[in-house]
Amino acid sequence: MALNYIWIAFFLIAFVVGTAKTLLGDTEVFPDMMNSTFVSAKTAFEISLGLTGVLSFWLGIMKVGEKGGLINACARWLSPFFSRLFPDIPRNHPVYGNIFMNFAANMLGLDNAATPLGLKAMAGLQELNPRKDTASNPMIMFLVLNTSGLCIIPVSVMVYRAQLGAAQPTDVFIPILLATCIATLVGIVVTALVQRINLIDRTLLLGIGGIIGFVALVVWGFSQLDRETMNMVATTASNILLFLVIIGFLLSGMRSKVNVYDAFVDGAKEGFQTAVRIIPYLVAILVGIGVFRASGAMDWIVTAVREGVVWLNIPSEWVDALPTALMKPLSGSGSRGMMVDEMTAYGADSFVGHLCCLLQGSTDTTFYILAVYFGSVNISRTRHAVTCGLVADVCGSIAAILLCYMFFG
Repeated sequence: MALNYIWIAFFLIAFVVGTAKTLLGDTEVFPDMMNSTFVSAKTAFEISLGLTGVLSFWLGIMKVGEKGGLINACARWLSPFFSRLFPDIPRNHPVYGNIFMNFAANMLGLDNAATPLGLKAMAGLQELNPRKDTASNPMIMFLVLNTSGLCIIPVSVMVYRAQLGAAQPTDVFIPILLATCIATLVGIVVTALVQRINLIDRTLLLGIGGIIGFVALVVWGFSQLDRETMNMVATTASNILLFLVIIGFLLSGMRSKVNVYDAFVDGAKEGFQTAVRIIPYLVAILVGIGVFRASGAMDWIVTAVREGVVWLNIPSEWVDALPTALMKPLSGSGSRGMMVDEMTAYGADSFVGHLCCLLQGSTDTTFYILAVYFGSVNISRTRHAVTCGLVADVCGSIAAILLCYMFFG
């Protein structure tokens, strides 16, 4: 229901702002808003079409891993930790392996691989869901962990900084890692509190502590490298690990004497069906976001925040990067565009240039993920998913601002 109200709010706010701007003499605002509906609907279809090949390939690979027993092996290994975080999922269930593969791809910044792996995990969670139109607790926890966007190697942000002439493109690596860890931990805690999951559990605390320790090790390791080496290692390691996953799945299938090719084709068929199924959900959310942006409501919000901050006599440098933070939960491409615009206008090495990169890397696109993941399994009642996801987003953005003052202020 929350997503329903938010979607309607996009149109109502756009109408109010558009009417106000028209009365003030801007006669182009409503034509722009209507044009955005056509452009956004076309974009939604193109995204779904672009996902078809990626989904087909990765779901095919996952099917090979499933029949080869590798997914089940991952599930058994991760079951002690995940059974505490997802108490409604039976121990050693194969969906644990799918969840882990999705998390691993997200942590490496491999968006193209993370989405199909996440959709495979969501389909597995839907099989366990007793109410097929309503998000279950494990679905919501899984989705919040995706929207909080834990990523240990923000390759794309560092590449944009290098292209725009940053003196040290990798100087945002550590603050982004810290901000996204904070967002993820907040997402876990908030969702666990709502779902009454016991966080004071030895296995759960050891698992979370292990993740924090691993992140700290990565931070220390990369801090020993110069910027050129860091960029090379981050990009190369991500792609080598991804290719090793593919090889590992194929070898597991051969070891188990599975017809690898036929298994791949069976999984690939599911990818095509999933890509078609998510089109209506993507059209709905992207058209709402497009109308909201075209109305100029974003600019009015930023202006109002700036005036409020100045009135409270609070440092206001961060407000210039606010469009990236506001756009990030709505649209990944939109927030990237905002980030590039702000770095171009203020300089890649300015405070705003650094902050927009931290905001871009600290969380993920909440509403896009909601539309794609829940849409793929026909979930219409999202329960507390939107609220928990947005709380993690807000905390990640606040952490990014504070860390930017700490590192670059």
